Amino acid sequence: NQQEKITNRMIMKKEWNKNSWRKFNIKQQPSYNNSNALKLVEEKINKLPPLIFAGEVRSLKRKLEKVSLGEAFLLQGGDCAESFSDFSANNLRDSFKVILQMSAVLTYASSLPVVKVGRMAGQFAKPRSEDFEEKNGIKLPSYRGDIINDIKFDEISRQPDPNRMLDAYSQSAYALNLIRAFASGGFADLEKVHNWNLDFVKKGTQDKYLDLANSITDALKFMKACGFNQQNVPEFKQVEFYTSHEALLLNYEEALTREDSLKGGWYDCSAHMLWIGERTRDLGEAHVEFMRGIENPIGVKIGPSVENDYLIKLLDTLNPENERGKITLITRMGSENIYDKLPNLIKRVRENQNNVIWSCDPMHANTYKSSTGYKTRSFDKILSEIEAFFNVHHQEGSFPGGIHLELTGLDVTECVGGSQKIKEENLSDRYHTHCDPRLNASQGLDLAFKLSEFLKLKRG
Repeated sequence: NQQEKITNRMIMKKEWNKNSWRKFNIKQQPSYNNSNALKLVEEKINKLPPLIFAGEVRSLKRKLEKVSLGEAFLLQGGDCAESFSDFSANNLRDSFKVILQMSAVLTYASSLPVVKVGRMAGQFAKPRSEDFEEKNGIKLPSYRGDIINDIKFDEISRQPDPNRMLDAYSQSAYALNLIRAFASGGFADLEKVHNWNLDFVKKGTQDKYLDLANSITDALKFMKACGFNQQNVPEFKQVEFYTSHEALLLNYEEALTREDSLKGGWYDCSAHMLWIGERTRDLGEAHVEFMRGIENPIGVKIGPSVENDYLIKLLDTLNPENERGKITLITRMGSENIYDKLPNLIKRVRENQNNVIWSCDPMHANTYKSSTGYKTRSFDKILSEIEAFFNVHHQEGSFPGGIHLELTGLDVTECVGGSQKIKEENLSDRYHTHCDPRLNASQGLDLAFKLSEFLKLKRG
């Protein structure tokens, strides 16, 4: 059976090319008025340098192989939708910083290396429930992310503009340049990251986290006493950090897909990891067609409506060689639905012997409209879904491999709860998201410390 899949893979590879998706039905795409302008932009991007490299993708896949074996943990997080107007070195630094801080806590709590993947340097396109938005009797195309149109509500701003793909490419290149500098230039020094966490614990009302923070301090002192330091252990002063985004706008993704000149294979060089959303993962449609041909690790968002047999067909289509580290299933169900739905999915995937990573997106099933009119999420509900995810995997004897979060390093007020005790009436203070509400830096660290307690309990 496995050999048949490999044979089918070879046949399918011959039939696939980076633009074969254009022959399929497609959802969640903009309608461009000028096809010639679109083609010209695609040709320009196709000639630009890749944003990431095939060797980096293979490095990430090796790390994700360890996650699939229960030997590492995946932390994936960043902006709901990046914007051109909010981009700055400081904003990027702060989001990178909070992921490092969370990673340090989770590494200590789980005794596992943490694979760090940002929703950064390319998360510019967003799926929408409706094609149009209406305000005061005026009906305009929905905002689909800065790579497509502008969030301003006027006719010119909301028209899809292909030139925005060039702007997205440029900002992604700037962001990747900064991320690589942060990751290797001393900003990611482990002691520095831990001191940031100590400041968080001591300056706030997080006394309950102090024992864990002190334990990490003792561990660092012990390692230094044993001779492990910045000079002889590179991991003390630098990290490997990868980028990801939803592969939604396929014109852009195709233009950045290149064949590796060294080892062969097609790589989407817009990001190290791509994912397919809940709205675009239908078999026989364009997004699955495109994704099945690239070598990048692929995430698949799955909600409570997914059927067991359908999921197996999707996995066999995207990963017929059953390669470890290739597929991450990102559940977005809500805590109650997880208990009802996830056990059977785990069993079915295990029966079919599919190699996957299970990750939890606790954000999207917990979005609601507040009494003050703002779209928000509850910190307690987010934590509840993560705990349910871990409980089910513990009961089923499978490995809960990661979490997938929408967060920012900025002190926004978009989600309620956490140690800051943000209430619905506080949302208007600093509500800056271009799409969905994000955890702020404090809430992200709250979540990491709370999750660490849960991880230690399960480990024990």
